[in-house]
Amino acid sequence: MAPHLLSDYEQTAANAAKKIYPVRDSALDESDAPAELKRLARANGFNGEAGAVFSDGEAALLGVGDGSDPFIAAAAAEKLVEGDYVFASSFDKNTADLAVLGWLLGGYRFDRYKQQKPAAARLVAPENSDAAAMRRAAQSVFLVRDLVNTPAGDMGPAALEQAARNLASEMGAQIETTVGDDLLAQNFPMIHAVGRAAKGAPRLIDMRWGDANAPKLTLVGKGVTFDSGGLNIKGATGMAIMKKDMGGSAHCLGLARMIMEAGLKVRLRVLIPAVENAISGDAFRPGDILKSRKGLTVEIGNTDAEGRLILADALSYGGEEEPELMISLATLTGAARVALGPDLAPYYCDDIELVRALEDAAEKTADPVWRMPLWRGYESMLSSQIADVNHISGGSFAGSVTAALFLKKFAGEAARWMHFDIYAWRPKAAPGRPVGGEAQAIRALFEVLAARFGA
Repeated sequence: MAPHLLSDYEQTAANAAKKIYPVRDSALDESDAPAELKRLARANGFNGEAGAVFSDGEAALLGVGDGSDPFIAAAAAEKLVEGDYVFASSFDKNTADLAVLGWLLGGYRFDRYKQQKPAAARLVAPENSDAAAMRRAAQSVFLVRDLVNTPAGDMGPAALEQAARNLASEMGAQIETTVGDDLLAQNFPMIHAVGRAAKGAPRLIDMRWGDANAPKLTLVGKGVTFDSGGLNIKGATGMAIMKKDMGGSAHCLGLARMIMEAGLKVRLRVLIPAVENAISGDAFRPGDILKSRKGLTVEIGNTDAEGRLILADALSYGGEEEPELMISLATLTGAARVALGPDLAPYYCDDIELVRALEDAAEKTADPVWRMPLWRGYESMLSSQIADVNHISGGSFAGSVTAALFLKKFAGEAARWMHFDIYAWRPKAAPGRPVGGEAQAIRALFEVLAARFGA
């Protein structure tokens, strides 16, 4: 669903629009709202609790609680009837931007399979907000959500390729793919091994955009369109939302959209190994030894840890161009969720300058991240007696860290590398953030890239 809720600021529109008055928890009496509106709200039990909305048809009250949710405006977008609205309060620029973004996020509906499309309330953006930038951000968030929310029956490797082709066509990018047994001919053996058991052929999607002489920026996204666990099959609970296991690739496409729309001065490359981890007589097995594009042999400890295998070949390929920065995004480990839960996006990076820039950007954009350690002391957990490396540690300790250490072995040619072990899913709804697919860290990353490379 595209963000169509936002009207550009015009004084005449603002004068005609219905006013929204933010109200903090238990502070209705202190609000600047009309006295009759406050009387009616009080009679109906409204007192400023976060996400509560009351309207008399002429104006509206929005409960902001303690003010800690930067996207609370989404609650108004979700609950108000069709019409034009404007905030009665003034905000500083960053708060205004987040309010606009929150409103837009509140308009999201995954309605691909719905016949009826709901009407939307429209916001007159505050004068000091960058409405165009917030619209671009919302478009990218919605792209991520739509891709992740689409059931695997309609989002196999071929459909994921088509989504990338649609974006490339829209943005004027070039795209090519390596499919099926051609992966072996072109030396992507681990991508082929993971995806060969599925009906939909595995593939590597390779999209390029921008001036060939600009600094090279490479995004690598895990595109496992459904993860059964392979021969180490998942249980029913673990498999229930595995349509989201292509979330890393969705994030790459969402971030790429922001980069291309803003015209950043980069040579952008997006690499997506797209596979389904299925079960058949041709499935790869625990104990198999796979040869990687880099030449390292990899012992398979568990076929349910397939994402790092396909990423390894893609990272090796991306690193061959020696990009200035390579970023990998993947729904990689359950261990990351145990450590940080669903909301925080864990990431790995040894470049302190990048780390500081990302932390600042995450706070500014309300797009939380948390740095995790690439602790070399755990590299021995990946040792193998019969291959160069095992792709899992074989124990229950530091699963996200050892996964990142495994990937680092294949990303070494990039000048700088960042890895995000994201969840890409929201298990509990909040204003503007419904249960289902969710974009994490890409707004903060874009802020860093825009400052670094400019438009």
